[in-house]
Amino acid sequence: MKRSITPGQISQNNLRLIYHYIYENEPVSQQDISYDLRLSRPTVAAKLNELECAGLIFRDGQIPSEYAGRKAAAYSIVPDYRVSVGVEILEKEVKILTVDLRGKYTNRVVSPMQYENSEAYVDALCSFVRDYIDTNRLDPLKILGVGFAIPGLVNPDGTEVTYGKILDCTGLNIRHFADKLDYPCRFLHDPTSAADSELWFSPELPDFIYLSISQHLGAAIVQNRKILSGVHGYTATFEHIPVAPGGKRCYCGREGCLETVCSMDALLGGEEEDVFFDRLRAGDEDCVRRWKQFLHYLALSINTLHLVLDTTFVLGGYVSSHLNDDDIRFLYDEIEQVSTFPEFRDNIRISKMPRHSITFGAALPYIRSFLAGDLLETEEE
Repeated sequence: MKRSITPGQISQNNLRLIYHYIYENEPVSQQDISYDLRLSRPTVAAKLNELECAGLIFRDGQIPSEYAGRKAAAYSIVPDYRVSVGVEILEKEVKILTVDLRGKYTNRVVSPMQYENSEAYVDALCSFVRDYIDTNRLDPLKILGVGFAIPGLVNPDGTEVTYGKILDCTGLNIRHFADKLDYPCRFLHDPTSAADSELWFSPELPDFIYLSISQHLGAAIVQNRKILSGVHGYTATFEHIPVAPGGKRCYCGREGCLETVCSMDALLGGEEEDVFFDRLRAGDEDCVRRWKQFLHYLALSINTLHLVLDTTFVLGGYVSSHLNDDDIRFLYDEIEQVSTFPEFRDNIRISKMPRHSITFGAALPYIRSFLAGDLLETEEE
Protein backbone atom coordinates (compact mmCIF):
# COMPACT_ATOMS: atom_id res chain seq x y z
CA MET A 1 0.00 0.00 0.00
CA LYS A 2 1.45 3.36 -1.02
CA ARG A 3 1.78 6.02 1.65
CA SER A 4 0.44 9.39 0.59
CA ILE A 5 2.42 12.56 1.14
CA THR A 6 0.51 14.97 3.34
CA PRO A 7 0.23 18.71 2.69
CA GLY A 8 2.19 19.26 5.87
CA GLN A 9 5.10 17.24 4.51
CA ILE A 10 5.03 19.16 1.25
CA SER A 11 4.96 22.43 3.17
CA GLN A 12 7.91 21.45 5.34
CA ASN A 13 9.82 20.22 2.30
CA ASN A 14 9.26 23.54 0.53
CA LEU A 15 10.50 25.38 3.63
CA ARG A 16 13.69 23.30 3.62
CA LEU A 17 14.21 23.76 -0.11
CA ILE A 18 13.84 27.52 0.09
CA TYR A 19 15.93 27.88 3.25
CA HIS A 20 18.78 25.80 1.84
CA TYR A 21 18.65 27.66 -1.46
CA ILE A 22 19.07 30.92 0.43
CA TYR A 23 21.78 29.32 2.58
CA GLU A 24 23.80 28.29 -0.47
CA ASN A 25 23.23 31.36 -2.64
CA GLU A 26 22.52 34.37 -0.43
CA PRO A 27 21.58 37.10 -0.97
CA VAL A 28 18.77 35.99 -3.28
CA SER A 29 15.48 37.38 -4.53
CA GLN A 30 12.03 35.80 -4.50
CA GLN A 31 12.21 35.57 -8.29
CA ASP A 32 15.53 33.67 -8.14
CA ILE A 33 14.04 31.16 -5.71
CA SER A 34 10.88 30.66 -7.73
CA TYR A 35 12.75 30.19 -11.00
CA ASP A 36 15.51 27.88 -9.78
CA LEU A 37 13.35 25.72 -7.51
CA ARG A 38 10.40 25.57 -9.94
CA LEU A 39 8.00 26.79 -7.27
CA SER A 40 5.12 29.21 -7.81
CA ARG A 41 5.60 32.82 -6.73
CA PRO A 42 2.70 32.64 -4.21
CA THR A 43 4.22 29.51 -2.62
CA VAL A 44 7.63 31.14 -2.38
CA ALA A 45 6.16 34.35 -0.97
CA ALA A 46 4.23 32.42 1.70
CA LYS A 47 7.25 30.36 2.75
CA LEU A 48 9.53 33.40 2.81
CA ASN A 49 7.03 35.06 5.11
CA GLU A 50 7.02 32.00 7.41
CA LEU A 51 10.80 31.88 7.52
CA GLU A 52 11.09 35.62 8.10
CA CYS A 53 8.47 35.67 10.86
CA ALA A 54 10.21 32.76 12.58
CA GLY A 55 13.52 34.64 12.50
CA LEU A 56 15.34 32.19 10.21
CA ILE A 57 15.92 34.72 7.41
CA PHE A 58 15.93 38.50 7.00
CA ARG A 59 15.65 41.06 4.24
CA ASP A 60 19.21 41.89 3.32
CA GLY A 61 18.88 45.00 1.20
CA GLN A 62 18.01 44.79 -2.47
CA ILE A 63 19.26 42.84 -5.46
CA PRO A 64 21.19 45.06 -7.89
CA SER A 65 19.52 45.31 -11.30
CA GLU A 66 20.48 46.70 -14.70
CA TYR A 67 16.88 47.66 -15.33
CA ALA A 68 14.89 50.65 -14.13
CA GLY A 69 12.10 50.22 -11.66
CA ARG A 70 11.66 48.75 -8.22
CA LYS A 71 14.51 46.51 -7.13
CA ALA A 72 13.75 43.09 -5.65
CA ALA A 73 14.25 42.45 -1.93
CA ALA A 74 17.27 40.32 -1.09
CA TYR A 75 17.02 37.51 1.47
CA SER A 76 19.78 36.01 3.64
CA ILE A 77 19.77 33.59 6.55
CA VAL A 78 20.11 34.71 10.17
CA PRO A 79 23.37 32.99 11.18
CA ASP A 80 22.74 33.05 14.93
CA TYR A 81 19.15 31.82 14.75
CA ARG A 82 20.68 28.77 16.38
CA VAL A 83 24.20 28.20 17.75
CA SER A 84 26.16 25.32 19.15
CA VAL A 85 28.87 25.22 21.81
CA GLY A 86 32.05 23.20 21.37
CA VAL A 87 34.22 22.18 24.34
CA GLU A 88 37.61 20.49 24.14
CA ILE A 89 38.70 18.64 27.27
CA LEU A 90 42.47 18.34 27.74
CA GLU A 91 44.61 17.16 30.62
CA LYS A 92 45.44 20.63 31.93
CA GLU A 93 42.99 22.98 30.25
CA VAL A 94 39.60 23.39 28.65
CA LYS A 95 38.82 25.19 25.38
CA ILE A 96 35.40 26.47 24.39
CA LEU A 97 33.81 28.41 21.55
CA THR A 98 30.47 29.14 19.88
CA VAL A 99 29.60 28.15 16.29
CA ASP A 100 26.69 29.62 14.33
CA LEU A 101 24.75 28.20 11.38
CA ARG A 102 27.28 29.65 8.95
CA GLY A 103 30.15 27.85 10.66
CA LYS A 104 31.59 31.06 12.05
CA TYR A 105 33.15 30.58 15.47
CA THR A 106 33.29 33.28 18.13
CA ASN A 107 33.96 33.84 21.81
CA ARG A 108 36.86 31.38 22.01
CA VAL A 109 38.16 30.93 25.55
CA VAL A 110 40.95 28.76 26.95
CA SER A 111 40.99 28.12 30.69
CA PRO A 112 43.39 26.11 32.86
CA MET A 113 41.57 23.17 34.43
CA GLN A 114 43.32 20.01 35.58
CA TYR A 115 41.34 16.96 34.57
CA GLU A 116 40.40 14.46 37.21
CA ASN A 117 37.89 11.65 37.12
CA SER A 118 35.62 13.06 39.80
CA GLU A 119 32.26 14.67 40.38
CA ALA A 120 34.07 17.82 41.47
CA TYR A 121 35.65 18.14 38.03
CA VAL A 122 32.30 17.66 36.30
CA ASP A 123 30.81 20.35 38.55
CA ALA A 124 33.68 22.74 37.78
CA LEU A 125 33.49 22.17 34.03
CA CYS A 126 29.71 22.58 33.89
CA SER A 127 29.99 25.75 35.96
CA PHE A 128 32.60 27.01 33.48
CA VAL A 129 30.23 26.29 30.55
CA ARG A 130 27.31 28.02 32.26
CA ASP A 131 29.45 31.06 33.09
CA TYR A 132 30.66 31.14 29.49
CA ILE A 133 27.07 31.17 28.22
CA ASP A 134 26.11 33.93 30.65
CA THR A 135 29.22 36.04 30.01
CA ASN A 136 28.72 35.94 26.25
CA ARG A 137 24.98 36.56 26.59
CA LEU A 138 24.04 33.50 24.58
CA ASP A 139 20.29 32.98 24.42
CA PRO A 140 19.65 29.56 26.02
CA LEU A 141 16.74 29.02 23.61
CA LYS A 142 19.11 29.32 20.66
CA ILE A 143 21.66 26.77 21.91
CA LEU A 144 21.29 23.50 20.01
CA GLY A 145 23.64 21.57 22.25
CA VAL A 146 27.10 21.24 23.76
CA GLY A 147 29.67 18.91 22.20
CA PHE A 148 32.57 17.67 24.34
CA ALA A 149 35.64 16.55 22.37
CA ILE A 150 37.78 14.26 24.47
CA PRO A 151 41.02 12.29 23.89
CA GLY A 152 39.36 8.91 24.02
CA LEU A 153 37.16 6.59 22.02
CA VAL A 154 33.42 7.05 22.49
CA ASN A 155 30.43 4.86 21.68
CA PRO A 156 28.40 5.55 18.50
CA ASP A 157 25.77 7.73 20.19
CA GLY A 158 28.37 9.81 22.05
CA THR A 159 27.09 8.94 25.52
CA GLU A 160 30.10 7.14 26.98
CA VAL A 161 33.89 7.07 26.76
CA THR A 162 34.78 3.47 25.91
CA TYR A 163 38.58 3.86 25.96
CA GLY A 164 40.12 6.81 27.78
CA LYS A 165 43.65 5.91 28.84
CA ILE A 166 45.09 9.42 28.34
CA LEU A 167 42.79 10.98 30.95
CA ASP A 168 41.91 7.75 32.76
CA CYS A 169 38.27 8.43 31.95
CA THR A 170 37.06 5.10 30.54
CA GLY A 171 33.38 4.67 31.39
CA LEU A 172 32.68 8.40 31.79
CA ASN A 173 29.02 9.00 30.89
CA ILE A 174 27.62 12.14 29.29
CA ARG A 175 24.64 12.19 31.65
CA HIS A 176 26.89 13.66 34.36
CA PHE A 177 27.26 16.76 32.16
CA ALA A 178 23.79 16.83 30.58
CA ASP A 179 22.03 16.70 33.96
CA LYS A 180 23.85 19.83 35.09
CA LEU A 181 23.63 21.84 31.85
CA ASP A 182 20.04 21.23 30.68
CA TYR A 183 21.21 21.15 27.05
CA PRO A 184 21.65 18.20 24.70
CA CYS A 185 25.23 16.98 25.21
CA ARG A 186 27.47 14.39 23.62
CA PHE A 187 31.08 13.20 23.62
CA LEU A 188 33.22 13.09 20.46
CA HIS A 189 36.61 11.51 19.85
CA ASP A 190 38.91 14.49 19.31
CA PRO A 191 40.41 13.48 15.92
CA THR A 192 36.88 12.81 14.67
CA SER A 193 35.97 16.38 15.60
CA ALA A 194 39.05 17.68 13.78
CA ALA A 195 38.20 15.65 10.67
CA ASP A 196 34.63 16.98 10.75
CA SER A 197 36.07 20.52 10.72
CA GLU A 198 38.04 19.61 7.61
CA LEU A 199 34.88 18.29 5.97
CA TRP A 200 33.19 21.62 6.66
CA PHE A 201 35.99 23.70 5.13
CA SER A 202 36.90 21.31 2.29
CA PRO A 203 33.66 20.54 0.41
CA GLU A 204 35.72 19.49 -2.61
CA LEU A 205 37.23 16.50 -0.75
CA PRO A 206 35.04 13.36 -0.84
CA ASP A 207 37.63 10.95 0.61
CA PHE A 208 40.72 11.39 2.78
CA ILE A 209 42.67 10.21 5.80
CA TYR A 210 42.98 12.94 8.40
CA LEU A 211 46.05 12.86 10.65
CA SER A 212 45.59 15.03 13.74
CA ILE A 213 49.11 15.72 15.00
CA SER A 214 48.85 17.71 18.20
CA GLN A 215 49.89 16.85 21.75
CA HIS A 216 48.83 13.32 20.88
CA LEU A 217 48.42 11.62 17.51
CA GLY A 218 44.97 10.79 16.21
CA ALA A 219 43.34 10.00 12.89
CA ALA A 220 40.09 9.57 11.02
CA ILE A 221 39.09 8.00 7.70
CA VAL A 222 36.58 9.82 5.52
CA GLN A 223 34.81 8.10 2.64
CA ASN A 224 31.97 9.64 0.63
CA ARG A 225 32.15 12.56 3.09
CA LYS A 226 31.32 10.28 6.02
CA ILE A 227 33.66 9.61 8.92
CA LEU A 228 34.06 5.87 9.39
CA SER A 229 33.86 4.52 12.94
CA GLY A 230 33.79 0.75 12.44
CA VAL A 231 31.93 -1.98 14.30
CA HIS A 232 33.60 -1.27 17.65
CA GLY A 233 34.75 2.31 17.09
CA TYR A 234 38.42 1.41 16.58
CA THR A 235 38.70 2.47 12.94
CA ALA A 236 41.72 4.75 12.23
CA THR A 237 43.40 4.28 15.62
CA PHE A 238 46.69 4.30 13.72
CA GLU A 239 48.50 5.83 16.66
CA HIS A 240 48.80 2.38 18.21
CA ILE A 241 50.48 0.70 15.24
CA PRO A 242 53.90 -0.51 16.49
CA VAL A 243 56.70 1.11 14.46
CA ALA A 244 59.66 1.22 16.88
CA PRO A 245 59.99 -2.08 18.77
CA GLY A 246 61.68 -1.58 22.11
CA GLY A 247 61.06 2.17 21.92
CA LYS A 248 59.29 4.51 24.29
CA ARG A 249 56.28 3.27 26.19
CA CYS A 250 52.95 4.51 24.88
CA TYR A 251 50.07 5.52 27.14
CA CYS A 252 48.36 2.31 26.00
CA GLY A 253 51.07 0.34 27.83
CA ARG A 254 52.92 -1.01 24.80
CA GLU A 255 56.28 0.13 23.48
CA GLY A 256 57.09 1.85 20.20
CA CYS A 257 53.61 2.83 19.02
CA LEU A 258 53.38 5.47 16.31
CA GLU A 259 52.16 7.84 19.05
CA THR A 260 55.61 7.70 20.67
CA VAL A 261 57.45 8.97 17.57
CA CYS A 262 54.86 10.99 15.64
CA SER A 263 53.08 13.23 18.14
CA MET A 264 53.94 16.72 19.31
CA ASP A 265 54.79 15.32 22.74
CA ALA A 266 57.29 12.97 21.11
CA LEU A 267 58.77 15.77 19.01
CA LEU A 268 59.05 18.44 21.67
CA GLY A 269 60.04 16.32 24.66
CA GLY A 270 58.76 18.98 27.06
CA GLU A 271 60.11 21.97 25.13
CA GLU A 272 57.77 24.85 24.30
CA GLU A 273 56.31 24.56 20.80
CA ASP A 274 57.20 28.09 19.65
CA VAL A 275 60.70 27.85 21.10
CA PHE A 276 61.39 24.59 19.27
CA PHE A 277 60.23 25.86 15.89
CA ASP A 278 62.07 29.16 16.28
CA ARG A 279 65.25 27.17 16.92
CA LEU A 280 64.45 24.81 14.06
CA ARG A 281 64.02 27.57 11.50
CA ALA A 282 67.20 29.21 12.80
CA GLY A 283 69.09 26.01 11.91
CA ASP A 284 69.70 24.52 15.37
CA GLU A 285 71.32 21.12 14.70
CA ASP A 286 69.51 19.23 17.46
CA CYS A 287 66.12 20.58 16.39
CA VAL A 288 66.83 19.82 12.71
CA ARG A 289 67.78 16.24 13.63
CA ARG A 290 64.64 15.72 15.73
CA TRP A 291 62.44 17.30 13.05
CA LYS A 292 63.83 15.11 10.27
CA GLN A 293 63.37 12.02 12.43
CA PHE A 294 59.80 13.07 13.13
CA LEU A 295 59.09 13.61 9.41
CA HIS A 296 60.75 10.28 8.62
CA TYR A 297 58.31 8.42 10.86
CA LEU A 298 55.43 10.47 9.48
CA ALA A 299 56.49 9.48 5.95
CA LEU A 300 56.66 5.81 6.95
CA SER A 301 53.17 5.98 8.42
CA ILE A 302 51.72 7.74 5.36
CA ASN A 303 53.31 5.17 3.05
CA THR A 304 51.96 2.25 5.12
CA LEU A 305 48.47 3.70 5.24
CA HIS A 306 48.63 4.52 1.54
CA LEU A 307 49.12 0.81 0.83
CA VAL A 308 45.86 0.12 2.67
CA LEU A 309 43.88 3.02 1.23
CA ASP A 310 44.96 4.98 -1.85
CA THR A 311 43.58 8.37 -0.92
CA THR A 312 44.47 11.94 0.04
CA PHE A 313 46.21 12.60 3.36
CA VAL A 314 45.32 15.76 5.26
CA LEU A 315 47.84 16.80 7.90
CA GLY A 316 46.10 18.64 10.72
CA GLY A 317 46.63 19.57 14.34
CA TYR A 318 49.22 21.90 15.81
CA VAL A 319 52.09 20.60 13.69
CA SER A 320 50.37 21.51 10.41
CA SER A 321 50.72 25.24 11.04
CA HIS A 322 54.52 24.78 11.07
CA LEU A 323 54.87 22.72 7.88
CA ASN A 324 56.35 24.54 4.88
CA ASP A 325 56.98 23.58 1.26
CA ASP A 326 60.44 22.20 2.06
CA ASP A 327 58.95 19.93 4.72
CA ILE A 328 56.36 18.56 2.29
CA ARG A 329 59.08 17.92 -0.29
CA PHE A 330 61.12 16.12 2.37
CA LEU A 331 58.08 13.98 3.22
CA TYR A 332 57.62 13.02 -0.43
CA ASP A 333 61.36 12.21 -0.73
CA GLU A 334 61.17 9.96 2.33
CA ILE A 335 58.04 8.24 1.05
CA GLU A 336 59.67 7.68 -2.34
CA GLN A 337 62.56 5.81 -0.71
CA VAL A 338 60.28 3.25 0.96
CA SER A 339 57.35 3.10 -1.44
CA THR A 340 56.70 0.01 -3.51
CA PHE A 341 54.98 2.01 -6.22
CA PRO A 342 55.73 5.24 -8.07
CA GLU A 343 54.76 8.29 -6.06
CA PHE A 344 52.84 11.09 -7.75
CA ARG A 345 53.42 13.73 -5.08
CA ASP A 346 49.82 14.82 -5.17
CA ASN A 347 48.18 13.24 -2.14
CA ILE A 348 49.39 15.29 0.85
CA ARG A 349 47.53 18.41 1.93
CA ILE A 350 47.82 20.71 4.91
CA SER A 351 44.61 21.23 6.85
CA LYS A 352 42.57 24.33 6.10
CA MET A 353 41.96 24.70 9.83
CA PRO A 354 45.16 23.75 11.67
CA ARG A 355 44.15 25.45 14.93
CA HIS A 356 40.92 25.15 16.93
CA SER A 357 39.71 22.34 14.66
CA ILE A 358 38.86 20.00 17.55
CA THR A 359 36.86 22.56 19.53
CA PHE A 360 35.13 23.76 16.37
CA GLY A 361 34.36 20.20 15.28
CA ALA A 362 32.83 19.41 18.68
CA ALA A 363 30.08 21.94 17.97
CA LEU A 364 29.41 20.89 14.36
CA PRO A 365 27.15 17.82 14.83
CA TYR A 366 24.39 19.98 16.29
CA ILE A 367 24.72 22.51 13.47
CA ARG A 368 24.60 19.76 10.84
CA SER A 369 21.62 18.12 12.52
CA PHE A 370 19.66 21.37 12.56
CA LEU A 371 20.38 22.11 8.90
CA ALA A 372 19.34 18.58 7.91
CA GLY A 373 16.15 18.51 9.99
CA ASP A 374 12.78 20.22 10.11
CA LEU A 375 13.18 23.97 10.39
CA LEU A 376 9.69 24.70 11.69
CA GLU A 377 6.88 22.64 13.08
CA THR A 378 3.86 22.94 10.81
CA GLU A 379 0.31 22.50 11.94
CA GLU A 380 -0.84 21.24 8.54
CA GLU A 381 -1.81 17.56 8.34
